[in-house]
Amino acid sequence: MKILFIGDVVGSIGRDAITDYLPKLKQKYKPTVTIINGENAASGRGITEKIYKQFLEQGANAVTLGNHSFDNRDIFEFIDTAKYLVRPANFPNDTTPGSGMVFIKSNDHEVAVINLQGRTFMADLDDPFRKARELIEETKKRTNIIFIDFHAETTSEKEAMGWYLDGQVSAVIGTHTHVQTSDNRILPKGTAYLTDVGMTGPYDAILGMEKEAVIRRFLSSLPTRFEVPKNGRPVLSACLISLDATTGKAKKIERILINEDHPFY
Repeated sequence: MKILFIGDVVGSIGRDAITDYLPKLKQKYKPTVTIINGENAASGRGITEKIYKQFLEQGANAVTLGNHSFDNRDIFEFIDTAKYLVRPANFPNDTTPGSGMVFIKSNDHEVAVINLQGRTFMADLDDPFRKARELIEETKKRTNIIFIDFHAETTSEKEAMGWYLDGQVSAVIGTHTHVQTSDNRILPKGTAYLTDVGMTGPYDAILGMEKEAVIRRFLSSLPTRFEVPKNGRPVLSACLISLDATTGKAKKIERILINEDHPFY
């Protein structure tokens, strides 16, 4: 079994990159399941129902989110009926719409997709480590194939989650910081790990935002509105995980990076 995971889609350039490259990635790698992080897909903040449905139509089996899950008000109109949209599971359950985990059927197997959000330098949500254990205990009754998108700021918190869950889940893949890291590995007990899968969006930008505004903020320390470029060269960041469908143990994880400096072959 293979899981293709595409990192944080940012704005229209990121959405166009999905349109252009996802069919080619599917043809080349033949993933069993495809997951997209779409929390920045609508102009850099949140997601709309139209974009969510487009991702599914283009071949995604699930769409994960993150700290911008609810920045676009449109989400409150459809999240409870969006079967394959996954917001961070450690938002308070009694007050937060949507689900933090979904199951995807694939032939004779099911893949559990869990979204969690870190707490270091981010909102003080419920403990993602305890929530992970709780969901894994529930999920193991149905499947051994468990994929976790850990949307977190710091490398240390992401690494801690990877080691904490080693052998319990198929993969812990980080999102949020938008720069692909090169530490992809299989941990000793069979969990695939990558600190950050990277961003799919504007290549000539700073973390997906217009670079001039970001530089101006550093120079002046004054409040500055960040916007996502609408034109320019794209980058697509992803990873491909190969695993044993019976045990759920990962066998290989490889990074995928597509831009003009790393063209797709």
